[in-house]
Amino acid sequence: MSNGQSRFHVPAPPFRPGDAPDFSHLDLQKAGEAKRPDPLTASVKMTDLAFGLIGVLDHNHQAVGEWDPRLSPEVLREGLSHMVLTRIYDARMLKLQRQGKMSFYMKSLGEEAVAVAGAMALNKSDMVFPSYRQQGILFARGRNIVDMMCHCISNSRDNLKGRQLPVHYTWAEGNFFSISGNLGTQFPQAVGYAMGCAYKGEDTIAASWIGDGTTAAPDFHAAMTLASTYRAPVILNVVNNQWAISTYEGIAKGDAATFASKGLGYGLASLRVDGNDFLAIYAATKWAADRARKGGGATFIELFTYRADAHSTSDDPARYRPKNEFEKWPLGDPIERLKNHLIGLGEWDEDRHAKLEEQMTALVVKSYKEAESHGTLHDGPLSPTHTIFEDVYATEDWRLRRQRQDLGV
Repeated sequence: MSNGQSRFHVPAPPFRPGDAPDFSHLDLQKAGEAKRPDPLTASVKMTDLAFGLIGVLDHNHQAVGEWDPRLSPEVLREGLSHMVLTRIYDARMLKLQRQGKMSFYMKSLGEEAVAVAGAMALNKSDMVFPSYRQQGILFARGRNIVDMMCHCISNSRDNLKGRQLPVHYTWAEGNFFSISGNLGTQFPQAVGYAMGCAYKGEDTIAASWIGDGTTAAPDFHAAMTLASTYRAPVILNVVNNQWAISTYEGIAKGDAATFASKGLGYGLASLRVDGNDFLAIYAATKWAADRARKGGGATFIELFTYRADAHSTSDDPARYRPKNEFEKWPLGDPIERLKNHLIGLGEWDEDRHAKLEEQMTALVVKSYKEAESHGTLHDGPLSPTHTIFEDVYATEDWRLRRQRQDLGV
């Protein structure tokens, strides 16, 4: 190859199995340093927020800076409770999957604050279009745990009637849109929903979440264009947990400095937020919601975090990254950070935390026993056979009627 000739370039992760992870190369803005502009500030006047890092909890677990949402201890304890429940629920469900009691599962370990803080900062009337690692939204909105489990084991009480993979929840009553396994579809759907709310003059907004890898999909760009053109009252979140299954985040990010900076080309207010900082996520989501409700349009948020466990029960991360990488992640554990903040305020202690974990464990165990009373994956009862013909057409045509007759249902 002659000098000066270009070589085919493929971004590579900084560490592979067997390497010692070291994140000192990350130049992360310190908590409290980012300025908080008025929510209606023009996007071109706050581009720095797409390249820095909005953080509230510092290394001493104190809330600092202009983005501090100044939440009451009661709200902080509620957030901690939802995150602890999410983690315990995930651990239990993974164990049950390994025992063959469900076909598939996906944990949110290390990302609990993304869903819980985001949900708590929104109104419960706001429509959410999540991905498959935001089960914390359901806990924050009061979803019945038994119903969640019945969906995952596909029994007779599964509100999706066995038509979806486990953890692909839906809950119309809680304004929780059906999760799609086809990645990225929820982004333009959220924008369209938000446009409809604006057209009807409603105060309701929409919010959606995708992973970093999905920003390479066409639906991402369609959603960003629509959101910008129509100033849709929507919050578009990309959860940058560093890995799209086994694909390093640099594949989708390319040479962009941050994922948040991709929003600037669309003219959107773009924020990069510490995704392991409950207070920062709450504050940024609340700011974006205020902007949307006041007619300022959409906000694009990169939640900078780390996927601490496997992508799913079908994945083995030890094949493509160091086993202890999460332990070295510089932004820490979201639950530990909020717990220590509350302890520093004199509003929590280790004994109370241990009791909370015991209570949530007991709740999850009790809930699963009840869920199994409605059927198990292997022994049933499952959703009745006739339900495969329902929920598509308002009126069955002759083909469906004949198929039902052939099955005797």
